[in-house]
Amino acid sequence: MKTKSKATTYERAIQTVDGFSQVFTTLRQQTALGGRSESTFYNYIHRVALVSLHFNRLPEDISDSELTEYLTTLALDVKSPSRSGFKHTVYGLRYYYRHVGLEKRAVDLPSLKKVSKLPVILNRSELRELFKAPVLLKHRILLTLTYSAGLRSQEVCSLKIADIDFERKNIHVHQGKGKKDRILPLSDLMAKGLQRYISEVKPKLWLFSGKTTGSHYSGRGIGSVMREALKKTSIQKEVSIHSLRHAYATHLLEDGLNIVTIKDLLGHVNIETTMIYLHVAQCPLLAAHSPLDTLYPTK
Repeated sequence: MKTKSKATTYERAIQTVDGFSQVFTTLRQQTALGGRSESTFYNYIHRVALVSLHFNRLPEDISDSELTEYLTTLALDVKSPSRSGFKHTVYGLRYYYRHVGLEKRAVDLPSLKKVSKLPVILNRSELRELFKAPVLLKHRILLTLTYSAGLRSQEVCSLKIADIDFERKNIHVHQGKGKKDRILPLSDLMAKGLQRYISEVKPKLWLFSGKTTGSHYSGRGIGSVMREALKKTSIQKEVSIHSLRHAYATHLLEDGLNIVTIKDLLGHVNIETTMIYLHVAQCPLLAAHSPLDTLYPTK
């Protein structure tokens, strides 16, 4: 969903840059027709708006040399070691140029090297400390549920009470990343916590209601819950709400679940994405042996 800062940026571009209003409308329509999420659209349009506001004209009217200088400044920004501003600007411009028929300009943008970085994993003691940190039951349940089912923050936001099947002990995630549904097992402990939460808090439609009537929690809201909970713990690791999903996958692997099943539970398209957890999981090593020994186990 759009944030206040991003809304301000593209609204200023609509007001001050000739033609940006039409760009906004067209890209929004094409994003929806292409099946991309609204959050993806707002991330892209925010970056395109920043470029347009800087030059006071649309990206197709900006020369290659001007754009190169602008991107170089972003790439060398010492305040952004991860170069996230540079990376997302390139993504946004590439998306924009392709949708206005300027494929060559999209291809000519700087290539982005994929950084190979292992996820930071919270251990079980840290998770227990984290889950008891929030004062509100709602926040404790939200964090615990995110870990217990390995959910993305947007999937947590979109959960309805009807998506929790206490009898069949499963959670129905509708239209997760890639526009795919999946069914996840519901922990017995989680079921008890959710039943208590629903009984006491009495949410109406959405499992985690927002401040506005009829709305649900936002991704930013869930991230804030995580940050505030972390402040009350002794955890020193650099983690976010998505770290609970990383911990879920890693702990399942350590518990002996096969990686193909974990891939399906996470909703990954490619097994390569899931295999990163093989590098952080601490699984017991088995000594080399012949399968004949296990075919006829000794009594």
